[in-house]
Amino acid sequence: MADDSKPVQAQAAQPAGPAPMQGAALAITAIALALGTFMQVLDTTIANVSVPTIAGNLGVSADQGTWVITSFAVANGASVPLTGWLMQRYGVVRTFVASVTGFTIASFLCGVSWNLPSLIVFRILQGALSGPMIPGSQALLIMIFPAAQRGTALALWSMTTLVAPICGPILGGYISDNISWPWIFLINLPVGAICAVVCWRAMKSRETPTRQLPIDRWGFFLLLTWVGALQVMLDTGKDADWFNSPAIVVEMLIAIVGFIAWLIWELNEAHPIVDLALMKNRNFVLATTASCLGYAVFFATNLLQPLWLQTRMGYIATWAGLVAAPSGVVAVFLTPFAARIMNKVDARWTATLSLLAFAASFYLRSLFTSDVGFQALVIPMLVQGIAMATFFVSMVTMALNGLPAQMVPQATGMYNFLRITAGSFAASLVTTSWDRIEAVHQTRLSETMGSQAPSFVQSMSKLQGAGLSPLQSLGAVTNQVVSQAYMLATVDIFRVCAWLMVIVIPMVWLSRKAIGAGGAAHAAD
Repeated sequence: MADDSKPVQAQAAQPAGPAPMQGAALAITAIALALGTFMQVLDTTIANVSVPTIAGNLGVSADQGTWVITSFAVANGASVPLTGWLMQRYGVVRTFVASVTGFTIASFLCGVSWNLPSLIVFRILQGALSGPMIPGSQALLIMIFPAAQRGTALALWSMTTLVAPICGPILGGYISDNISWPWIFLINLPVGAICAVVCWRAMKSRETPTRQLPIDRWGFFLLLTWVGALQVMLDTGKDADWFNSPAIVVEMLIAIVGFIAWLIWELNEAHPIVDLALMKNRNFVLATTASCLGYAVFFATNLLQPLWLQTRMGYIATWAGLVAAPSGVVAVFLTPFAARIMNKVDARWTATLSLLAFAASFYLRSLFTSDVGFQALVIPMLVQGIAMATFFVSMVTMALNGLPAQMVPQATGMYNFLRITAGSFAASLVTTSWDRIEAVHQTRLSETMGSQAPSFVQSMSKLQGAGLSPLQSLGAVTNQVVSQAYMLATVDIFRVCAWLMVIVIPMVWLSRKAIGAGGAAHAAD
């Protein structure tokens, strides 16, 4: 890895960016930017629990309905890396406001879709247009806050990106159950309109410098090819039985060959669509890698727990979401305090705290039993809230430490692209692993419960004594064995996740010292 201490020192001579905002204007603009981020992140999860309702209403199967999620993920994954180029070409403010406006219009079109093909087309449009929203809001928050309050800006961004995925399933389940599925998209209209108007009026005079960059057409085409193939493979692999499916094998080959071709092209292109020079910055590489690993584990567990509760523990979508809600409440409460700390304390310490809190939360969940109650489910989520309050703030602070202002849009675009891709990998891996580990546990449980085993005979006798037929009794026992196997698979995965969070900690300490207020550490640590 190239030593980037000299470039960091040279960055002091870089021209200052737009002047920070103050007072009420700063507060209103920051809230508008946070709303934009919240809306986009919410939309990535709000449709997940509504797929059965959408599929039934449009007269298609649930498997076909999953393309509502896949189409958005593919388009969004392909557009996020373009953020840096778009912001250099058209300006950060203009790109962000145009993205919010386009996303809002696409949300309206999704809400008025008349069949599945039209909904998928509009979801592709929605995903493509939303790409610059998260990195754009991140870059603008950093730009409008004074350097001494950089930690506050990152904490606000962190809070919205972590709380929104928790609110998504709750809100999506409630709307689908009590109102109508189109409203999961139509609720974006007032939020998007307010965000776009406030941000444009407040920041149009603070537009960043633009450059007449040529369009790297081949770079964009190759990026679209390999990212699209990768996202489709990850989203459909489980249902297609992974590499037993020729389609999945072809998608994997396209993704690998496309990535290699894209990498070679970008390294030799004078004006690349994605600036890979960021990979020479040690802090950016280490912090982004640690963030991707940590976020992947967080995302996987965020998906696994409600899935287990709804399929095996009898929870409806709303209650499964309410189990996770306390972590969001704790994160919101602690974020202002975390912001103050981040302006004074080395981000490596707060990152370590967040990773240890995540590990503790996952370990507590690895102690669950098949009769676990609501209170026992909530306690680990409270611990997770502590981690959520500092995780993203710390990782982003380390990743952007020492980067000049003009590289921040490119850096935030790449950072968020890699984070989103890591989440996609985690989602596919955890659901596949869950089923396979369950199969192993089910086999072992079945071996210990033969037809002559006392526990099996006793269970069958009790059930038949309660009025069930022998076949019904056998079905009840089998269902109990399957539920127990899934519970054991769940706690196994939580335990592995706890150790993974601990393993990430040394990577944090390989990076340079970073303070939220903006100073890069020049001294050796």
